[in-house]
Amino acid sequence: MTIGEIAAKTSLPASTLRYYEKLGLIQVDRKPNGQRCYAESDIAWIGFIRRLKETGMKLCDIQKYARLRYAGASTMPERLAMLVLHQQYVLEQQQKWQEYGRNLEEKIAFYKHEIGRL
Repeated sequence: MTIGEIAAKTSLPASTLRYYEKLGLIQVDRKPNGQRCYAESDIAWIGFIRRLKETGMKLCDIQKYARLRYAGASTMPERLAMLVLHQQYVLEQQQKWQEYGRNLEEKIAFYKHEIGRL
């Protein structure tokens, strides 16, 4: 696939895909003329990168994960450890946001009660 085709399939601009490549997050084959040639499997990998970013994984950690991924199966234990650690972070963030939500509910209930007394 060309960069335009994968951009359409991943809903990412070509500039972001080039940036990911520059950072080493994705490794892209090239045709003899130098044109990028993405594989179908790159779609799932790019989606995973996005989910890592969206769940708050630091870019330097995503880069490390990508390097390990491209190094092969022997790095699976290290990648697993990274994901377990990140999962713990995500769970902590969820708990924090649940607490924030409860605090908002309490404040909303307070204002409704006070406004009802006016």
